[in-house]
Formats: sequence, structure tokens, C-alpha cells
Amino acid sequence: MLINLTELFTLDGKEKTYTPDIEMKVYHWPSGHGEVVAEKPVILRIINLGGKKLEVEGKAELTLIIPCDRCLDPVPIDLAFDIIRTIDLSESEEERVDVLDEQPYVSGYNLDVDQLVCDELILNLPMKVLCSENCKGICNRCGTNLNHENCDCDVRPTDPRMAVIQDIFKQFKEV
Repeated sequence: MLINLTELFTLDGKEKTYTPDIEMKVYHWPSGHGEVVAEKPVILRIINLGGKKLEVEGKAELTLIIPCDRCLDPVPIDLAFDIIRTIDLSESEEERVDVLDEQPYVSGYNLDVDQLVCDELILNLPMKVLCSENCKGICNRCGTNLNHENCDCDVRPTDPRMAVIQDIFKQFKEV
């Protein structure tokens, strides 16, 4: 959802509270994606600081379905985080790039709430997602989910230096 910020520039110190809905259904990050299954409206309080500067304060809450890092089962993750940003609309796009303060969630005088939430989500995602603390993961040979069933794969660790000898044993086994 886009919020038009022009009405806040009429008076320094003017503030307004917005409660837009999150419109994204799938969140993509560099190492994967997660489905947004529940969300509450984002609460944003935007204050005109003067000199075309705005302060954005807010709170977002949503639930993502993210695959477990060990067994790939879907895991619901509840996320709640605060948003605190300062937007300087007097700077041009080139000036923002020069000071490494790119703001893809601001386009002209419009604030893209979904993009703002995406930027904050990347900072608030858990480092590791597990379906349970004792998740067994998947078999690295056949791909069976070891939480649901057992496999009869050889689980002995193989030494790569012994690969040639193992090939010889395999040849004699087949004969």
C-alpha cells in the first residue's frame, strides 16, 4: 500500500497515524521465501520534522511459514518488530546513493508500506528456523525425513581418501 506524504508538509511538527494493511502474500529474501499467513495492520506514526524530513515510527506483526533448516517441514514463525526510520526528501536519488542511504520504500512523495516492512523483515528474521529442538533433519543419501520415518542407508561417515578402495570393494561385490 502506498501512503501519500504530501499532506504532512503543510505544517512543521504535524503528525499523522496510519494503519495500512500488508498486501504482500509471499516474502522473498536472498536465501528463500516464506508465505505470509497472518498479518495485522501496520501502525505507522509519521511526524514532519521540518526541512522535508520525516520520522516514521511504527509496529508490524505477521506470521510467516518458513521451511525448517534441517528437515524442510513448514514452520510458522510469528514476527513482531518496531520500525524507526528518518526520511529526508530534500535529497535527490543520486545523493542517497552516494551516502549509501538508499530508500527503495520512498518514491517521490509516496511511502510503500510493503517495501518498508520487507526492509525491516530481513533484519528480524531468525538466523535458524527449526521445527523442534530435536529435529533429526533429512537423510543426506536418500532424502527421507528422519522425523517421520527411518531409512536403512549406510550412515557411516566416508573418508574421501578411501574412495578408491571403496570402488574396488564395490567391483568385487557385484561379481
